[in-house]
Formats: sequence, C-alpha cells, structure tokens
Amino acid sequence: MSVAEFALWAVLGFLFWSKKMHRRFPAMGSYLALRVGSAPVLLALLYGQSQHWLNNYCFVIYFFAYWAVYIASVVLIYFVCMEVFRSALSAFSGLMRFGLVIFRWAVLASVIVSFSTLSFSHRGILIIPDVAYGLMRSVSAVELCLLGFLCLSMNALRLSIRDLAFGIALGFGLTSSSDFIVVSLMSRYTSLTDPLQFVSESLILVALGSWITYCALPEPARQPVVMPASSTIYRWNEIASALGHTGTQVAVQQPANSFFLTDVENVVDKVLNRNLKNRESEL
Repeated sequence: MSVAEFALWAVLGFLFWSKKMHRRFPAMGSYLALRVGSAPVLLALLYGQSQHWLNNYCFVIYFFAYWAVYIASVVLIYFVCMEVFRSALSAFSGLMRFGLVIFRWAVLASVIVSFSTLSFSHRGILIIPDVAYGLMRSVSAVELCLLGFLCLSMNALRLSIRDLAFGIALGFGLTSSSDFIVVSLMSRYTSLTDPLQFVSESLILVALGSWITYCALPEPARQPVVMPASSTIYRWNEIASALGHTGTQVAVQQPANSFFLTDVENVVDKVLNRNLKNRESEL
C-alpha cells in the first residue's frame, strides 16, 4: 500500500503541474513536491533497515527524516487551507479579508489548545512525535472545519462541487480523518501491520484518488457572482469591506448646556440679521 501511495502521489503531481494548477495553488504544489520527493527516500530507508544497510543506522535516519517531513507537511497544509479559503471567497473580497483574520486566530487557538493537552511524558528525541502529533491534530481540526464551512455555504458562495478548491478540501478532510485515527490510537497500536494502519492508509489512498479525479476532469469556469443587493451575503460582504477602512472623520462633540446653545443661536441670529440689513442698505 505504501508503494501504491507513492505511485498515486506521482500521478497526482504530474497532473497538477502539467495543468499549471500550481499557479493557482502554489502551497498545494509545494506540498505535492514534498510528498513525491520524500516518499521514495523513506521507502528506501525502510528497506535498508531490513537489509541492515549503513550498519543499521537506516532507522535512525528514517526517524528524523520522517518527522521532518511530517512537520513540514503540517505547515504546508495550513497554507493550503488558506489558499482554499481565499479561492472559495474570491468573489467576496470583504468577507475574504475579514474571514482570513478569524481563520488565523482560530488556527492559533487550535495550536494552543493542542499543546496544552500534550502530556510530554517522553524525553529526549522521543518528544518529537508528541509535538508533531499535536500540530497535526490542530491542523486536522482546521481541515475538517474548512470542509464543513464549504459544504454549508456552497450555494451562497456559488461554489460548484466540481471546483478544485472544494476537491482539495474534500481530500484533506479524508486525510485529516486518517490523521485523527493515527493520533488518537497510535499510542495503543504501534505495529506497522496492525489493522488500524490499513484503515488509515486506505483513507489516504481514497483521498489521493479523489484528487486525481478532480485534476483529470475539466474544471468548470467560475462565473461572475451576480446577486440582488438585498441578499444577506451581499450585506455581510459590504459590512466586512467597511471594517478596517478609515473613512471621513467626523468630530463628535459632547452635549452642551441647553442655555449655552440658546445663547449661541441668538448670537447667530443677530449676526445674520445685521448682515441682511447691511446688504439692504448697500442696495
């Protein structure tokens, strides 16, 4: 299944780059490059461990290489989610800008909660998996929330189910389910031949198959979004566009004493009457 996974990553990378999709989703292109480039190296190190290459140091090299790729994948997935969010809300600039601020704060809160729940029971280099799993747990939550948001707001955003942005979110929703299984139950099941590993790997293969399907099929062109001015999402977009913009400054004065205002009005009336009399005399 690992060899099949690498073959699917290679096919996906070829389709993604040959169709210039990396120009629209550069972070996704970097993520695919990382997975395609690291998979054969990691497989070779695992095979070398079984053959006792490099005086049995292959597993040590594999350990650091695997977790380095794992943490780099977490960071890139975060930027991919940002790209999908921008693409889905590209027709609503106000909501997109305001939503990105909330998106960043949600990710920060998720990371803080994930790290606060870590036990840190391991010491030394064994703490690396704990940190990596904590980061992946937080990003997996963001992936599932992003997929749920797109599913609930597809009609309002005029987003087609065949749009590549939705396809990427769908694939990451499947992989995040796999990551949740690994993170939640891996401490109890450590064997590479455990049935849980096959379930997790199957979800990854299904996600890769869905991405390949989205890349192979022609994507429908997104039409300009036209909606009535009375629609709710249009009003939300206008409100979000107004937030953060500095408009015309208005001096707001504190309420004054009513007697003082009366005196001021009387003075103004006298000045106006005097000006009128002067004009009449000149005529």
